[in-house]
Amino acid sequence: MKSIVVSICLIVCLASCNEEKDTSFSIIKDRVGKLDRISLVRDLKIIYENDSIVKDSTSTNSANNSKKVKVFEKGGKALLTLTPNSDSIPTIENIRIEDPRFTTEKGVGLGSTFKDIKDNYTIRKVITSMNNVVILLKDSDVYFTISKEQLPSSLRYATSVNIEAVQIPDDAKIKYMMVAWD
Repeated sequence: MKSIVVSICLIVCLASCNEEKDTSFSIIKDRVGKLDRISLVRDLKIIYENDSIVKDSTSTNSANNSKKVKVFEKGGKALLTLTPNSDSIPTIENIRIEDPRFTTEKGVGLGSTFKDIKDNYTIRKVITSMNNVVILLKDSDVYFTISKEQLPSSLRYATSVNIEAVQIPDDAKIKYMMVAWD
């Protein structure tokens, strides 16, 4: 009887070790879910065969044939917005994460706060714009945008002030999460 129990435990352990982790919503180096750095735009219909692909037909920049591509789950939930590069065989240059299920290997995603970012990553630079601050990370292609509405009122309306990481409240919510591949 004891050997049967040990055998069953061993089989369960081996079976769980062989299971592959679902990476459909993971963001790791050179990979976002099903996409990787070398994925071709022409292959998006194959990569997302169970999802919907919608190409932007309203782009006004005629010099650049790279129009945004939106990826939706069946049922209509937005997953990603992709911006192709302008190479002769285009790959993906920028990815805007639309679904909060996407997270980095350290668990940071759209549902995270600035504290989660600074606790898990080294901040390389904070760029101040009219309505937002952009958080660039050291050694990562991921960057985050936080609305100035999340900042103290003394910083919200200042246009010529460069905001630093120490001025951003820990509970500031992420507005946009992006991945930039050169």
